[in-house]
Amino acid sequence: MPHFLKGKEIAHESLTELILVDTMHERKAKMNELSDGVITLPGGFGTLEELFEMLTWAQLGLHQKPIGILNINGFYNELLAFVQTMVSKGFLKDINKEMLLTSDSIDELLDMMKNYKAPEVSKWIQKEEI
Repeated sequence: MPHFLKGKEIAHESLTELILVDTMHERKAKMNELSDGVITLPGGFGTLEELFEMLTWAQLGLHQKPIGILNINGFYNELLAFVQTMVSKGFLKDINKEMLLTSDSIDELLDMMKNYKAPEVSKWIQKEEI
């Protein structure tokens, strides 16, 4: 948790460890360093920002960790439709879209994450693909 949020948000009092950092970017870098993967639950702007930063880092080859959305009660249906629009309009490769694992079942999502293999494709569009 960034120091500036400690007084604004409630830190869980039963944590075994609370790591305080200086910036939001440092927070995300630390979470990436300590994690084996990412599961996104329903949330707001901050949740989406963290999800898309982890997806971008994966797309750029900075990590090969699984990234999942637990789509509880269809919360992310519209977002997933928009991601498909990015593919349809040529702004996102389908293989990069497939990096985003999605299920409404935690057991199924964990199984998908356990079996995840990162794509071996460059993010960059080659001239011959145009």
